[in-house]
Amino acid sequence: MLSSPNFKKGAFQNLSKTPMLAADTNYFAVMRDFFLNKNPDRKPTRQLPSVKTDLKSLRSLKPVIIWFGHSSYLIHSGGKNILVDPVFSGSASPFSFLIKAFPGTDVYTANELPEIDMVIITHNHYDHLDRELLKQVKSKAKSFCTALGVGRHLENYKLDPSRIKEMDWWEKMVFPDGIEITATPARHFSGRGFKRDGTLWASFVLKLDGYTVFIGGDSGYDTHFKKIGDMYGPFDLVILECGQYNDAWPYIHMNPEETVQAGIDLKARMLLPVHCGKFALANHSWNEPIARVVKKAAERNLNITTPLIGQPVILDLSYPSESWWIP
Repeated sequence: MLSSPNFKKGAFQNLSKTPMLAADTNYFAVMRDFFLNKNPDRKPTRQLPSVKTDLKSLRSLKPVIIWFGHSSYLIHSGGKNILVDPVFSGSASPFSFLIKAFPGTDVYTANELPEIDMVIITHNHYDHLDRELLKQVKSKAKSFCTALGVGRHLENYKLDPSRIKEMDWWEKMVFPDGIEITATPARHFSGRGFKRDGTLWASFVLKLDGYTVFIGGDSGYDTHFKKIGDMYGPFDLVILECGQYNDAWPYIHMNPEETVQAGIDLKARMLLPVHCGKFALANHSWNEPIARVVKKAAERNLNITTPLIGQPVILDLSYPSESWWIP
């Protein structure tokens, strides 16, 4: 960490100046708005649909992506399984009674997961790093790839340190089974508890079986997307956040229209929007992000897939497009 060019004055830094809040607001105003003007449509009033796929029987030479809601998904290809930011515990908070999963979205358990070749953790926020889930999968996962500093959380969960690989931005690792992964920048922050920016946040470029997938993690919009697209694109699939935005924090999360622009910058052949459909972490309506990103993608002629939770996306073969968010 101390030798990283991204670690300065005791904390990790973004490439661009990144205030937590917009210049015309403050934390008091944000909290006041949250409690006094709470959107009644932040959460769905019905159980959301899903598909139960037998994860242990997946057999495909082309990458298959199974989305579990929010930013959690499994990537299967050629007998290899990569699990990204898995959160299965029903909550995105240190307290189980806060920020609970929407009805119908928490339908998979750790016991249903296959043997895992790699777990990727993009950063240490509670909606991306689930302590209880990691404890449950530690015996079936060969390796854990994450950003600088996050490994100490994993060691605290009694994970084998020899299986933890920490990466700085632009660092590449190649594994014996043919998985190649490169950590790339994101515009965000970290924090678990009271300390902020003591660990790095990252996106990742994943290459396997002749395909290239972009794992976006969390990020505000910035020039890094075009740089990554120029260096590693075009991408067969980009997985980008499209939810939990607010005008009060425009630099650390993208709005849906920026998500589409980021996909174009990355030279995406297909966009899979995530970070929505499971938790209410902002005041927008629960189904607004996906509706807006689909509309803008159509306007910009960007291919987009919108699977139900658990519904397979198969590169080159199957790109579900059901409008499951419409009542």
